Amino acid sequence: MKKKQSTAKSDRPRRKVPPTMKWQTGAYERHADFRFTLPYQFLLLCKLMDVTPDQLLTDFMDNLSCGSWKREGRDKAKEKLIEYFIEHGYGQDLYSTDDIRTMFKEMDAVGIVWPDNAEMELIDLYSAWRKKHYSYWFHKWFRKPRRKLS
Repeated sequence: MKKKQSTAKSDRPRRKVPPTMKWQTGAYERHADFRFTLPYQFLLLCKLMDVTPDQLLTDFMDNLSCGSWKREGRDKAKEKLIEYFIEHGYGQDLYSTDDIRTMFKEMDAVGIVWPDNAEMELIDLYSAWRKKHYSYWFHKWFRKPRRKLS
């Protein structure tokens, strides 16, 4: 008998998605595979709570980015993550805390307008608009006078 060749998607090399913006390469590449050691106590906590590290980290990123995915009932967690972000001082050498809070409010506003129960055509239109808006939004904040070019 001949052995059947595997045609599973995992066997195929993934097509590299071109970056939306020039700087989305290297450490800022959108489609990234990370390999790092999880702190042991973090892993223990995840197992005790029956939540995978991947699920926890994905929830963290989804909530902090104020996206439209799984928004219901997450406002309090999102607020605390924004406070966490600010308390750690992220970006405060470039922007004031008021500016950072405004950035999060603007991201949240985009996430809120997701067209629930809409036809695919409207979802596609929203997605195209959102992509253009995020480009505008990024450049607006990146060009802000206090921002240092690197």
